[in-house]
Amino acid sequence: MSAVRRRLATASLAVSAATFLSLTPSPASAHGSVFGPVSRVSACFAEGPETPKSQICKDLVADSGTQPLYDWNEVNIANADGRHQQIIPDGKLCSANRVKYRALDWARTDWPATAVTAGSYNFNVRVTAAHRGTMTMYITKQGFDPTKPLKWSDLDSAPVGTYSTPGISDSGYYRFTGTLPARTGRHIVYKVWQRHDSTEAFYGCSDVTFGGAGVSAAKAPTEARIDTSAPRSTVSHAGHGGDEHAPALVSAPSQPASALPGALAWAGGAAAFAVGALLLGRGRRRTN
Repeated sequence: MSAVRRRLATASLAVSAATFLSLTPSPASAHGSVFGPVSRVSACFAEGPETPKSQICKDLVADSGTQPLYDWNEVNIANADGRHQQIIPDGKLCSANRVKYRALDWARTDWPATAVTAGSYNFNVRVTAAHRGTMTMYITKQGFDPTKPLKWSDLDSAPVGTYSTPGISDSGYYRFTGTLPARTGRHIVYKVWQRHDSTEAFYGCSDVTFGGAGVSAAKAPTEARIDTSAPRSTVSHAGHGGDEHAPALVSAPSQPASALPGALAWAGGAAAFAVGALLLGRGRRRTN
């Protein structure tokens, strides 16, 4: 093989590989979930993605598979930029309007819940990557109907906890104190964590009961569960600078499965042809 042909082959392979990497979606970079009060996704993850115990978690796996639970720390929107109410419609708050986590929006009263009382409350958030930002906790208003999908108007406008999250955590946890108001019955604590170093934001629903009678107690995942399940996670921690690809939203149209391979083949071939023509022209000029 001549030197010119070797250069052409090498360039074609390099360009095709680069094109493939640039067009292939990267894993979302998202990093945390509330363990106190335990979030819905954390409660089902704690039961075990392959062997859920409660009926609600069994139904979640039957509907959406096990991956949402292995990715318990990923309920995010990469380009939120503080526009939470504009980009998450009513009824989709718990999933952040993402198809992958749609089961978290189910308006059912059998979600495992944390028993709480009015007054000071110590929030406990497990983070697998710390981000500078603001974490805000809201609670549903008195009279909230848990059999109906959660709406923005169901949340009390006054936060029950606010925390300026630092770029480091306490052994993988953010811990801060808030105040729960007087309530009766079942309610939802809603988390909004907006990063300051990017437009990414994280969300989560935690079921709580004031009085706690007749409910299944939510349990947080153990560190052993987190460690042993880590290889099954698709969550990346590389995107601290806000370079995450936006995740698919519930309302977003899906792209045909054949579209991406076609785009890769066309883009790779076109780029390789252009580079090859350039190198061939240079080779001819040298031999003349």
